[in-house]
Amino acid sequence: MAQASTLHDAFLDELRDIYHAEKQITKALPKLVQAASDKSLAKAFADHLRETEGHVSRIEQTFDLLGESAQAKACEGMKGILDEGKSILQEDFDECARDATLIAAAQRVEHYEIAAYGALVAWARTMRHDAAADLLQKNLNEEKAADSRLSALAEGGINQSAAELAHPELSASVNNAPARNRKST
Repeated sequence: MAQASTLHDAFLDELRDIYHAEKQITKALPKLVQAASDKSLAKAFADHLRETEGHVSRIEQTFDLLGESAQAKACEGMKGILDEGKSILQEDFDECARDATLIAAAQRVEHYEIAAYGALVAWARTMRHDAAADLLQKNLNEEKAADSRLSALAEGGINQSAAELAHPELSASVNNAPARNRKST
């Protein structure tokens, strides 16, 4: 009779899953940097790419702490989220709508990661893998901060600009319209 899997086994499985997810994200973020027309949004994506590379490194450190080899497990959830995001790049949205939809797609990614890291941190703390929990908590904190930055960009004018292009009657006046921070082309 096979031995039942333990919480430690589930932890390693989830760690392998998020490891693969983060690697997928490092490949996707440069495309978002290029696709964003708002300079602040492009910078947020570029900054998060650097953070994501750090997340991969911390996950590898976590495997080392546990005496495990860093192995990825195909993360179908992230693949699906990223595939949906890729479809946005194929749509013929105006620049403002594209930026708004890129933010929405990126926040789906962040929310998936927040859920995964939240579980990993909780499990690591429960099993007294405190050093591993501390590393993963740093990733969780950065994911939450990235989500907040994206919300601030959306609420700080990107969504409003997209709405005003879709429905010009929403614009009170040209002078009150939010200033957009476009990349030069």
